[in-house]
Amino acid sequence: MRHEYRPPQRRSRLTRRGRLALFLGTLLALGAAVLIPILRGGDVPETPRRLLIPEGWRAPQVYAAIDRELKLPPGSTKKAVPTAGLALPAEAKGNPEGFLFPATYPVTSKSTPATLLTLMVRTANQKLATRAVADGGKAHGMTPYQTATLASIIEAEAEGRADMGKVARVVHNRLAKSMPLQMDSTINYALNRSTLHTKLSDTRIDSPFNTYERQGLPPTPIDSPGLGAMAAAVAPTPGDWLFFVTVKAGDTRFSATYEEHKKHVAEFNRIHASTGSRTGQAGPTGK
Repeated sequence: MRHEYRPPQRRSRLTRRGRLALFLGTLLALGAAVLIPILRGGDVPETPRRLLIPEGWRAPQVYAAIDRELKLPPGSTKKAVPTAGLALPAEAKGNPEGFLFPATYPVTSKSTPATLLTLMVRTANQKLATRAVADGGKAHGMTPYQTATLASIIEAEAEGRADMGKVARVVHNRLAKSMPLQMDSTINYALNRSTLHTKLSDTRIDSPFNTYERQGLPPTPIDSPGLGAMAAAVAPTPGDWLFFVTVKAGDTRFSATYEEHKKHVAEFNRIHASTGSRTGQAGPTGK
């Protein structure tokens, strides 16, 4: 049987360019295999929701907002406070009032009352530690906690940021003269309400927040002050004012004498009596 002669076949060898193309193709294939699970949502970052805490809110309002945002039973955030390990001053005695800084906070599926409260308190401490606020507080002999307390009164009493420095000056001037602050905002805090009208009977309540009968700052802040109120607390506008009254929206009158203040209060009362308006606010004394 004859065998047909076949010449030996040469093995095909990849060129340098071919080897490079094969290597790149392998990498692309592996990359696609890794990319497919990602595109399917395996590791897509979560888009945070936003929780807004306005300036001037009290702690119970903040607690309620966190409960709503996290869809928790009412009271859950308040119950979390004692075990949250919040970085509060010793003067606070575990009460975060005044240190739940007003801002917009990110909320994710991993957020808890403790994580949100911790972030708010940390932010408040950072704001109080800024050079302007910290140095200004020291210049007035105030601790950061006292600064927060004074700022909370300013936040509640000033109609707008433009008046904060003057309201701060009234507080400083009264403290310097050992005069009671006589702030309606502290009465409102004691009575757990918000109103622009304080009755004479309200000023006689037995409470450490009754600044009509007790001298000095109240024992704790009365709301969450913003950075503007903190700055005003340590850098009040120069002036000799001891009284103020917001006669109507956009019209706050500051006075150095009680006689002048009484005239402004009389106008406030006339406007209220004739229109039933609740846009005015009486400041220290003279109800």
